[in-house]
Amino acid sequence: MFKLRELPFNPSTNAVVSEKTCEYHHGKHHATYVTNLNNLIVGTEFENASFYDILLGAKAGLYNNVAQVYNHDFYWDCIAKKSEPSAELKAAIEAEFSDFKAEFIKAATTQFGSGWAWLVYNPNTSKLEIIQTSNAYTPVNDGKIPLLVVDVWEHAYYIDNFNARPKYLETFYENINWEFVSQAYEWAKKEGLGSVKFYTEQLHAKA
Repeated sequence: MFKLRELPFNPSTNAVVSEKTCEYHHGKHHATYVTNLNNLIVGTEFENASFYDILLGAKAGLYNNVAQVYNHDFYWDCIAKKSEPSAELKAAIEAEFSDFKAEFIKAATTQFGSGWAWLVYNPNTSKLEIIQTSNAYTPVNDGKIPLLVVDVWEHAYYIDNFNARPKYLETFYENINWEFVSQAYEWAKKEGLGSVKFYTEQLHAKA
């Protein structure tokens, strides 16, 4: 059985999300995806599979739930604390984007409906990209390696910001855990999708 990860921060002091938001977002939404994942793999080819293999191979409802577990896992790490990017990541971002903050926030703001905005590493081009995904979809299934993500499902920000997505995004951006993003970038360049497998195995070794 897979387990809900613990939050990598104290929800009473996090700068991006309130304790009440964490109660619902982590304790109910994220937890439900984990429960559904465990229920949906019973009696299937994925019953004894690793989290990573399920993420790559699942379809339909099973995919939606395993992908949402992964997306939320990654999101929590991206807001765990405010920190600074490595010199290597900073240089790469400056080389790829004329105004990264504006481009990233635009992607998050213009994502219609529920979804995510990502900074990813594309191993085919060795370049960084900003992309949007709808609903549960994750860039891993396109062979791209997540480095940074912001959740723009309404449940991510409505308790704290009501319908003011731009306000939430500004707060998010000012409190990114760039240390985590930098480590993800380092491992993405070294290990490719193997870095995603390693990340999921750290969080979701089968109990």
